[in-house]
Amino acid sequence: MHYYIITGASRGLGKALAATLLAQPDTHVLGVSRHATIEHPRYQHQPLDLSDIVAVENNLFKIFPARPDAQSLTLINNAGVVGEIGYIGEQPNEHYEFVFDVNVVAPAMLMNTFLSAYSGLAVPRTVLNISSGAAQRPVDGWGAYCASKAALDMLSQVAQHEQDLRGRGARIRSLVPGVIDTDMQAQIRTADEQQFSQAKHFNALHQENQLADAQAVAAKIQQWLTRPPHQAESVVLRIGDL
Repeated sequence: MHYYIITGASRGLGKALAATLLAQPDTHVLGVSRHATIEHPRYQHQPLDLSDIVAVENNLFKIFPARPDAQSLTLINNAGVVGEIGYIGEQPNEHYEFVFDVNVVAPAMLMNTFLSAYSGLAVPRTVLNISSGAAQRPVDGWGAYCASKAALDMLSQVAQHEQDLRGRGARIRSLVPGVIDTDMQAQIRTADEQQFSQAKHFNALHQENQLADAQAVAAKIQQWLTRPPHQAESVVLRIGDL
């Protein structure tokens, strides 16, 4: 059995990934999110709010049970939040705690536990962290989002470097999936131009049908996941690299 753990599996790219993977034979998906929206005999749901770090810590053992029959194991840290769009110095401090907990702290704990729990298995093991182009450039109004995704990229690079040094063989990647038609994009389109100078641009992307389809992106990721790792491949990838 090929096991996949996907955070944020109730909607958007996470749900599309779960559906795409479940369409393949011999796959099992464990979805981690607040609400269950998928019904399938090979789908298991773990209700969890990733902004509640104490709850994450207390439920890790449920997410990474022993998998003696595994042919491969994959963790996809897909869940992410942009948070309240606004300028630094004009926001409550709680905003930063919320965004960093969901985008960095919870994925770090999940990745750490995944690598620890399955380090002794001689099967392909992959961690795919869903990043953003905002990790690589400053976007006004998105300070916490940009910084948290940049941190996720670096965490991925360090983890892969460590895996290489230990010779443990796990593949760690951070993927920029492009601008996808999701609820996050809908939220972004409601932003005030005084808090987000690119508001008109993102509204135009939607109006001109330039947002990527989540199912199409999920299909590309699924195809990449089933290919053997490429030694020369960068840790931080863009969807066009797959």
